[in-house]
This record gives sequence, structure tokens and C-alpha cells, in this order.
Amino acid sequence: MDTSPAPVNGHSDGSWHMTQDISVLDPDMHRIIRSEHERQRKGLELIASENFTSKGVLQALGSCLNNKYSEGQIGQRYYGGNEFIDQMEALTQKRALEVYGLSPEEWGVNVQPLSGSPANFAVYTALVEPHGRIMGLDLPDGGHLSHGFMTPSKKISATSIFFESMPYRLDQSTGLIDYDMLEQNALLFKPKMIIAGISCYSRNLDYARFRKIADATNAYVLADMAHISGLVAAGVVPSPFPHCDIVTTTTHKTLRGPRSGLIFYRKGVRKVTAKGEKVMYDIGKKINEAVFPGLQGGPHNHAIAGVGVALKQALMPEFKDYQQQVVKNAQTLSSTLQARGYTIVSGGTDNHLLLVDLRPNKTNGARAEKILEEIGIAVNKNTCPGDKSALNPSGLRFGTPALTTRGLKEADFEKVADFIDRGVKLTLEIMEGCGTTLKEFKAKVAEDKDVRAKIDALQGEVEAFALSFPMPGLEEL
Repeated sequence: MDTSPAPVNGHSDGSWHMTQDISVLDPDMHRIIRSEHERQRKGLELIASENFTSKGVLQALGSCLNNKYSEGQIGQRYYGGNEFIDQMEALTQKRALEVYGLSPEEWGVNVQPLSGSPANFAVYTALVEPHGRIMGLDLPDGGHLSHGFMTPSKKISATSIFFESMPYRLDQSTGLIDYDMLEQNALLFKPKMIIAGISCYSRNLDYARFRKIADATNAYVLADMAHISGLVAAGVVPSPFPHCDIVTTTTHKTLRGPRSGLIFYRKGVRKVTAKGEKVMYDIGKKINEAVFPGLQGGPHNHAIAGVGVALKQALMPEFKDYQQQVVKNAQTLSSTLQARGYTIVSGGTDNHLLLVDLRPNKTNGARAEKILEEIGIAVNKNTCPGDKSALNPSGLRFGTPALTTRGLKEADFEKVADFIDRGVKLTLEIMEGCGTTLKEFKAKVAEDKDVRAKIDALQGEVEAFALSFPMPGLEEL
């Protein structure tokens, strides 16, 4: 007697699940994804490093390109069957150069990094070498972990573990980069590379000044434009390319693509000596080999294709309109909060983000972030100049790319500023009569019925406002 299970959907080999919809195959995961979709739709995303990508990009991410291994470079793969992968990667490279107005004779690009931090580490691996010296903006002053960060007792970032890092900092009286001090320290430290890049700095960088400082010590200049790459592509902030040797970026922030990374590198003549001899760049091969086989295996082809789609969108006229609106919205949010008594580090913004110092308001980033999250506003706590610990930051970082993608304009961001102000004031109210620890604060938020009622009422207003704007991307699963 045959006791084998009956065929399901015509498949007698048990492979029926390979064609099932996720809602049927895995309802638990489906429920979580749906819940996250609803959170994004009903809330206000103000995290400066986040955005909503397009339906086309998401379709590329969910495509059959996910199935293919393609270790190596175009035309030099370690696996067969890469004819169309080569076409896809070459198209993405071509668009990357075109978006930033770069000549293929003067610039090359590697589109395989998995994200921004791996891209930066590949550059250090290729050009700085173990225990070589680098200088990046200090994390508490608006830099990024991948630019090197250490405390008096511990090297936090792998960049500081494997390379020797010395930070440059802001002038705390102005909130602006102290280029004079950077120059003095660079002449003493003699770095192999100086990083012109930010994670939370709202002003344009002086790339020409970075170039001048680097030339004095024969250093490379690496621009990490991860946050502003979309603004650069649209020409609404200064471009790093005329002054830098290498430019790295993520692709999911202002560029509005998938989570991935790019490395642009110079080709041709690096400098001419006093004797008239040409010194050529030789960094492309080193960078490509640092990405693979140095640090990565097979590239994520579905993500590279998604980047290619995002770059095509960046070439459209509407993209510049979008980026201009991103900056207008950030400046509106900044000026509206200032009018309500908030302190903006550096006094304003030239780009897509702003940093609010909450010390004058008698609270801190962790508490305000918690309440804003409770009412449906996603932000991140952030260090301000003078903070002693990244674990106890004084400020909140706000960014406008994601909500601008949903169609918000200046008047809408005045309303967003009102929600933020009411959230911070509620934070101060909850702090009254509460213990001094964050744990006690969170306990009161969770358990106090009057507090919960006020949070719920404000959250309802935020949700109603958010739902009045469309969401891009794929339809709900």
C-alpha cells in the first residue's frame, strides 16, 4: 500500500513551497513585514540616513539576480553563467559615472561594496595598509564610526583597530569644522589619508581646503559622501569630485536606492613633480582587489541592479526638484524649531539634516527619542559637540529625505516641527517627579496611565497627518 503524501499543487517531490506566497508559506514573517509597512505608513520617518525607495528598485531587489554568484570583475568571473550579470554591472557603472558627470578616462567606479562601511574599509585596506595613519571627523562631532573612533580606554571602530586614526574636530563655539586645527595636526601626524565625510554635520564641506591640507603631507583625500550623494548628484551642494582622490557613498540615503555602496577612484595623472615628471594614479586595481578577493565574496547582484535603477531615476529632471525640496524642508524644519527656542548646532543647515542640542531644554537625546518614537516620529539620538559619551548623547538628529519622498513641503514641515515640539515638552513633563535614570523614565512611560493617555492622543494626531501622504514602493504584501 502506497503511504506517500498526496501531491500538493501538482508537486509530488515536496517542492510545492517554492511557489507559495509568503502569506501562506510563513504567516509569522508576513505579519512582521506587514506591521513594519504599517509603522512606516502611519509614522513620520525623520532619520537622516533613511529614505523610501521606488517600486522599480524593490522589484530589482526581489528579482532572480539574487540567485547568481559572480565573484570577480566584469569579464573575469570565477563562475560561469555571468553574461547578463556582466551587462547589468557594466550598465550600473556607466550610470554611476554619468550621474556625477565623470569621464571614464578620469574616474573608475566599483559598484560591488555591500554598503558604506565596507566601502571605506576596502579603501583603507587598498591604500593606507595596516597601521597606516588616517584622519576623520571625530564621532561626537558628527563623524562616522568607519572614519575611526576610539575612547581613552578602547578602540571602538575596526578602522581604529587596524589603522592609526587621529580625529579632527569642530570649533565648539561655532559648530563648524576647525580647518586650521586640522591643518596643524595633519602637519604633525602626517596621515596617509584624510577623510572629508560626515554622519551628522549640517554644513557644506570645504573640499578645496581638504585638498590643500592633504597636499602639504602628500596624503590622499577620501570624500565619504554617503549622506549627501543625492544632493551632489542633483548639484544642490558642492561636489567633492574636483578635489578628491577617492569618493565613497552608500546608495540608500539621499540617493534613494537600495542598501549598497560605491567607490569612485581617480585615474590618470595624480601630480606633476618639480622636474616636470608625471606621477600617475595606480589605485583602481588596488581598490578592486581589496573589495574582492580582499574583503568580500560574491557581490549582491540584486542590490547592484537596484542601484542601477536608482541611478537611472537620479538622471531624471524630477530628481533635482526632489533634492531641492529636501534642502528647503530641512531649512524650514530648522528655522521653525529655532523660532520655538531650540538650539541648532552650527545655527542651521545647508543640506538634508540638522542636529538639535537639547541641553538648553534640560533633557537629552535618549529620553526625547523615546517619546517621539512613542508618538510615531522616528528619529535618532546623537552626540553634540562637547558630549563625553556616545552612549549618553545630548541631541537629536533630524533628516528630511524620507518625508520629502512622501511629498511633504515647507508648510507640512512646520506641522512636523509642532509635533516634535509637543513631544519634547511631553518629555519634560514626564521627567518631573521621575527618577534620574533612563530605566525609571521608561518605566513611567510604560506604566503611568495619564502619561499613556497623552502619548496616545498625540500619536493619533501624528498618524492622521502621516496617512494623508502617499507611500512609494510596492503594494502591501
